Amino acid sequence: MRSGFWHGIDDRIGFSSVLMPILKHPVPRGTGWWYVLGSATLFSFIVQVATGIALATAYVPAASEAYNSLQYITNVALFGRILRGIHDVGGSAMVILIGLHAMRVFLFGSYKFPREINWLSGVGLLFMTLGMAFTGQLMRWDQNGFWTVVIIVQQVGRVPWIGTWIAQFLLGGDTVGGATLSRFFAWHVFWIPALIFGLIGLHLYLVLHVGISEPPKLGRVVDPAKYRQWYQNHLQREGVPFWPDAAWRDVVFAVAMISIVVAIAVIFGPITALTKPPDPTIIDATPRPDWYFVWYFGVLALTPPTIEDLVIILGPLCLVALLIVIPFVGNAGERHPLRRPWTIATCVLVILMVGLFTTLGTIAPWSPRFDAPPLSAQVVGTTSGQVAEGAKLFHDRGCEYCHTIAGNGGLRGPDLTNVADRLTSDQMTIRILNGGTNMPAFAANLTPQETKDLVAFLDTRKQR
Repeated sequence: MRSGFWHGIDDRIGFSSVLMPILKHPVPRGTGWWYVLGSATLFSFIVQVATGIALATAYVPAASEAYNSLQYITNVALFGRILRGIHDVGGSAMVILIGLHAMRVFLFGSYKFPREINWLSGVGLLFMTLGMAFTGQLMRWDQNGFWTVVIIVQQVGRVPWIGTWIAQFLLGGDTVGGATLSRFFAWHVFWIPALIFGLIGLHLYLVLHVGISEPPKLGRVVDPAKYRQWYQNHLQREGVPFWPDAAWRDVVFAVAMISIVVAIAVIFGPITALTKPPDPTIIDATPRPDWYFVWYFGVLALTPPTIEDLVIILGPLCLVALLIVIPFVGNAGERHPLRRPWTIATCVLVILMVGLFTTLGTIAPWSPRFDAPPLSAQVVGTTSGQVAEGAKLFHDRGCEYCHTIAGNGGLRGPDLTNVADRLTSDQMTIRILNGGTNMPAFAANLTPQETKDLVAFLDTRKQR
């Protein structure tokens, strides 16, 4: 009965006649686990859409309610913590997978003729994914998301002639507010996903139209005049049906990826914790973008002010231009990475640079640590007297934001753990009152007794 019902439905809608040729289309033999990254990215996007729709039923995209609605989803709603965790972790998984997929295509030379447009549609999907990640930060409507958007929009505003207009378009006005949240919500939930769906459709059509690139082989070159005929002959001679010969790896990898994402969400919940609600009057915030943008945060922080505008404006433009040009200036010749060592060097360099700047962006030694807690009694060595008062001043006057003592505090200024071994009491007094390089003078902010207490505490900071 079930078989008869299915055949009756299939006879009327023609489902099998459309789907089966797609599933059974021939692909080159030997497409191994490297080729599962594209389909895994697609599955991660589907997970994002499903969890995003579920979260949208309880999320309120209004400045007065967004933060509280996320608190309700996380702490009260049934399975809300897990859903937020899957959406959060799944977003990170999607960024990782599409980055690895792009790197695999680049290494294997799969952008060469006749797959140049495949590459361009993939580049579009890469930037749309980053757009989803960026707009999603503001959905949390906390201090971190608020100030991150402020910083990014200030950078966009530096674009000559049209920068101010673009910034106002992004913000929905002159400042970050309720209109900004509504606009980012529309982009995050409607516009960008719609563009992604369109690009996915184009990308999949092109994969079917020109075929999956065969695994690269030493000595096998791409000749645009002969490649199409060679590829068809290759499929007829060595091709295998996509399902099940090749697709089983996609299914196994996708199931494993989704299982890991769900497991992390169940155990840990949302990885990106909510900070305090946004407050534009708090200027001592230290916003950090989500981890996939921390490397860019590090680059900007370390860029000299004299060339900051050039890096902010020309850097992204050069990157986009390079990604667009790649398939057209190198669409022929060898595809094997060993015959194209510059591709291996480029990927290694990108990984090292992103890793380095991500580490620096995470540590952020150039930023004061406004959340540094007061020094413990164990570090101070006493709970009363002049030394204890000096330690309290060290925190209350903001010295600890920039200076470290026994591993506690900021990294912007010199480590003062053993400062008494380097400076005398008089030298410390002069430095505190008069200031120094990147250090303000505190003569107007400290009484003579407070200065003595602070110096008395610092004078205990020596190797024992």
